[in-house]
Amino acid sequence: MERATWAGPDIDVSKPSAARIYDAHLGGFHNFQVDRDAAAKIVAFMPELPDILRANRSFLRRAVRHLVGQGVTQFLDLGSGIPTVGNVHEIAWKANPECRIVYVDSDPVAVSHSRNILGGIDRATAIHGDMRQPQKILADPDTRRLLDFDQPIAVLMFAVLHFVADEDDPAGIIRTYLDAMAPGSYLAISHATLEGPEREKAEEATAQFQRSVTDFSMRTRAEITALFDGLELVEPGVVYLPEWRPDAGDEIGEASRTSTFAGVARKL
Repeated sequence: MERATWAGPDIDVSKPSAARIYDAHLGGFHNFQVDRDAAAKIVAFMPELPDILRANRSFLRRAVRHLVGQGVTQFLDLGSGIPTVGNVHEIAWKANPECRIVYVDSDPVAVSHSRNILGGIDRATAIHGDMRQPQKILADPDTRRLLDFDQPIAVLMFAVLHFVADEDDPAGIIRTYLDAMAPGSYLAISHATLEGPEREKAEEATAQFQRSVTDFSMRTRAEITALFDGLELVEPGVVYLPEWRPDAGDEIGEASRTSTFAGVARKL
């Protein structure tokens, strides 16, 4: 197999990666055949998945734009994946060029490519880390160099918490991040669910993902809403992706078909 120029020699191209599968679903170019094969198996059980992932990317755009509009200029993007069109820094800088972004991912391909496209830019960086280890990420020299923890920071967890098992205590992980943040900081989450009309398809897609890639934990609206405990939810609360402050063109006939809830909340 010919190695892509953006994939360093330490990258294992023989095993599928969640970040690269996501990129394949979005029609990106930073994936390998093994990722496309895994993506195809999942889509066979859930053909609407690419549309769901695009709806998630649209939510990212709207959420980041809203946060910049609230005066937030700092972003900690956990499980950021491989940057494609419409990533956090593009959206944030379009609204305010002074925004600073720290991308975090456990996939070395995602981090390597992020660093390549951010080379020479001093207001954004990418670090290699596991979001389940918040103390390490918060103490990382690049995080501390770029983010001022005395000022509000937006903690972004887009389509990542369903990779965190219950035994890893996702609520506790969130608390650790938010405890380190100044009042006025925000938390933004999108999270897959088994609720909605496509439950059987979602269950099979989940099982396929677990067999092929990694653990995957669907949660209910109530469980996802509980992750915002102690914070002030931004209207309209925890809703399906297309229902969170949609722009023209973001609407989907039946929002529940996205099988993903989204919400943004503020630390008081």
